[in-house]
Parts: sequence; C-alpha cells; structure tokens
Amino acid sequence: MGDRTVTYSPAFTLVPTYECFNRCTYCNFRRDIGSSGWLSVEAAAKQLAALDSEHVREILILSGEVAPDSPQRSQWLERLYELATLALDCGFLPHTNAGPLTRAEMAYLKQVNASMGLMLEQLTPKLLHTVHRHAPSKDPQLRLRQLEQAGELGIPFTTGLLLGIGEDPEDWAETLTAIAECHRRWGHIQEVILQPHSRGQRQEEALLGFDLSQLPQLVSWARSLLPQDITIQIPANLVTQHKLLRACLEAGARDLGGIVPLDHVNPDYPHMDIDQLRTQLQAWGWELVPRLPIYPQFLDWLPPVLRRRVPQGYC
Repeated sequence: MGDRTVTYSPAFTLVPTYECFNRCTYCNFRRDIGSSGWLSVEAAAKQLAALDSEHVREILILSGEVAPDSPQRSQWLERLYELATLALDCGFLPHTNAGPLTRAEMAYLKQVNASMGLMLEQLTPKLLHTVHRHAPSKDPQLRLRQLEQAGELGIPFTTGLLLGIGEDPEDWAETLTAIAECHRRWGHIQEVILQPHSRGQRQEEALLGFDLSQLPQLVSWARSLLPQDITIQIPANLVTQHKLLRACLEAGARDLGGIVPLDHVNPDYPHMDIDQLRTQLQAWGWELVPRLPIYPQFLDWLPPVLRRRVPQGYC
C-alpha cells in the first residue's frame, strides 16, 4: 500500500448478548442482566445469510461480559466459539471482542478467530473511582494482561484508547507507552484505535466527552510513541467533520475501522455512505481500500485451517 492509502474493514456485527455485569457510566451498549437474552446460533445464521459476502469480510463478535465467577461463563464462551465457527462456515472472518478472558479462554477462541481485540481504554486507576466504579473488569492491569496474553499466544490483536472519560494527557502517554512496550515484546498489535467518547442517549452520566479539536495532535503524538508497524485507527462515524478527518489522516491515522450498518457501541452515530466517503478522500488525494480483520503480516500466524479461509485480493 502507498503512503496515501487509508483502509477500512467492511464488517457486520453479531452481538451474543448486550447484558453485561459491568456498568460503565458512559456506556450506550449494555443492558441489565436478565433483560435481553442471548443471540441464538439460528438467529445469527439468518443475519449472516442476508449479507453480501462479496463485500462484507469481517464479522465482529462484540459481546457484553459475563462475570468470571458466573455459572453461565462456560456457556457464554461456547456461544462465542459457535458464532465464530458459524461466521467461518458462512465464508467470513471473525474478530471477537468480549472483554477480559483467561489465557485458556483466549487460546480456545484463537482456533476460530482471525484476530481478537480489547480496548485498553486508559491505564490510570483513578477511573475505578469514577466512570468505572461499577465495572470490575475495567481494572487497568487486568486489561493490560490481556495484551500480554495475546502476545504470548500469538493472536493478532487490536486495542485502543477511549478518550474523554476523565483522563488527562499524561494518561494518554502512559497508555500508549504501555501498548508500545507490549508490542515490542511480542509484535502482535495490528492497530491502536483512538476513539473519542461520543455522548449517546443511553448513558447514565452526562460526561463532557472529548474535545475533537485535539484529535489530530493526539494522532501525531501516538504516531511518535508507537512502533511504525502499528496502524492508528480513528472511527469514521465519530470524526465526521471533513477538516478534522483530513487533519487526522495527515497526522498519521491510516485506518477508519469497521464500517458497519450499525455501530452498537455508538448507536447514535451512523456511518457515512462508503462511496461518499471514498469520493471525499479521493478529493484530498487519499485512496480508500478495504482490508481484512487480520493484517497481511500476520497471515502466517493463523493455523492452516484458518489460513485457507482468507480470500485473495485484500490488503
């Protein structure tokens, strides 16, 4: 790919459950336990059958979290595995993001995922007393351990920062530095998402959010702190001002994330039509191209049964 290439993942999201034992005060995704049930394999199969497999490549399996000591934990893990297997059987490549997992759980899901992910968000422990005070799995060290375990297991991984939830610039630097150090040990991090918190209708607490005018500078800062083989992603539906989006690209962002029919984490922020987005980027001298949920340099990390599922002709 050339220096003026920007990638995105043509994706579709399966949500095994919106129910989550965490209660982050800014969340627009979760539902209370017992209120919404789980997605069945049969219902998921109907959703996937309706997709155009020529254009959708990634199936993002994005789940609310079941508590580690819950008697439903093993059943939930099995559902994650079944949905990833279904995605593979339907000709797609799954990418699972389901919160912190044990090493054994990660190894189990590795068998049926092209890549996996977990937002580090912020490493500062002060958020455990504010927005994460009712969210046990948002312990920063627990989440950082996931990055280490992914590296040890050879799982291509996506992580990132959530911006505007009560942190400060020193916290950004600490989190980016920790990601960089982990990647230097294992070489497994594909991309780092810089995700501005964007206020939605369902969140419990009306945070001020992130000042988007700071994003290009943060992209530049992240580019200087992270190894060059880590791609910086900004979500296209959260950075919609043309001047701002262009500045982020010029500062070093090279990926726009999964472009999906519905962003379940930010349901109040729809994506721009992909053809309109491509035309806009072309006017600025950028080429927008689709990619897979696994970057090319990690294809040899996949077990042979997964590697055979990777289509040709994608970045």
